[in-house]
Amino acid sequence: MAGGKRFILQLLVVCLAAPVVRSAWLQGTATFYGGSDGSGTMGGACGYSNLYDEGYGLDNAALSTVLFNDGASCGQCYLIICDEGKSTMCKPGTSITVSATNLCPPNYDLPNDNGGWCNPPRPHFDMSQPAWEKIGIYRAGIIPIVFQQVKCWRTGGLRFTMLGFNYFELVLVTNVAGSGSIKSISVKGTNTGWMQMSRNWGVIWQGMSGLTGQALSLSITSTGGQNIVCQDVIPAGWRFGQTFSTWRQFDY
Repeated sequence: MAGGKRFILQLLVVCLAAPVVRSAWLQGTATFYGGSDGSGTMGGACGYSNLYDEGYGLDNAALSTVLFNDGASCGQCYLIICDEGKSTMCKPGTSITVSATNLCPPNYDLPNDNGGWCNPPRPHFDMSQPAWEKIGIYRAGIIPIVFQQVKCWRTGGLRFTMLGFNYFELVLVTNVAGSGSIKSISVKGTNTGWMQMSRNWGVIWQGMSGLTGQALSLSITSTGGQNIVCQDVIPAGWRFGQTFSTWRQFDY
C-alpha cells in the first residue's frame, strides 16, 4: 500500500513537470537493448541512421507492434515512469522521455508473458539501455511502466535527406518536434505542381517523379494536424545523400 501511495505521489509530481500531454496514461512494460553505450540502437525499422546527427540521441525506444502502427508512430515521444506500485526494481522519483526510433518485432515462439514481450496486443517499449537505466535497476531486465505520448522538443528545424535514385526519389524526414511524426508530404519541383508522396517505410517518403535538377518545395502535415510549407528547401543541383535543414518546426 505504501508503495502504491509513493507511486501516486510520484505520478503527480511528474505530471506537474511533464511536457505537453498528447494521450492519457496507459500501462505497459519495458526492457532494454543496444548495449551499455546504446550504440546498438542506431538505425532500425523507422529508417533513421545516426540518431545523434538526426536529433534523437540515446533517449530512444523500439515500439511493440501495437504501438509501432506500421511505422506511423516513428518519431513520437513518450513519457515513461516505472510503476513502483508493481515492482521494487524501480528507481524512485524518476521518469524518462524517449523518442520512438525502431520496431520491437514480435516473437511468436515465446508466450506474451514470458519473452514475447513485443507480441500483440502488448504495449511494450524496448528502450536503449542508457535510457532504461534512468528508471529501472539493471538486474530486473523488465519493469512495469505507465506511459503517455507527449509533445516532442527538438533543437533546430526540420531536416530532409534525399535518398533513392532517378525517378525514385526518397525523402528521410528527421528532427521532427510537436507530435513527432508525419501524416503526409507533398513535393513540388521547379517545373511541376504539387504531388503527393507516399510512405515507403517509417520516416522515409517516396515519389516517382524524376525531380533531379529541380529545386524542391515540401508541404508537410504532422499527425497533430499542423501543416508547414518549406518553399525551395532543397535547392536545384541537389544530390542523393545530401541533407538540408530549415528553421521551420512543428508546434503540434
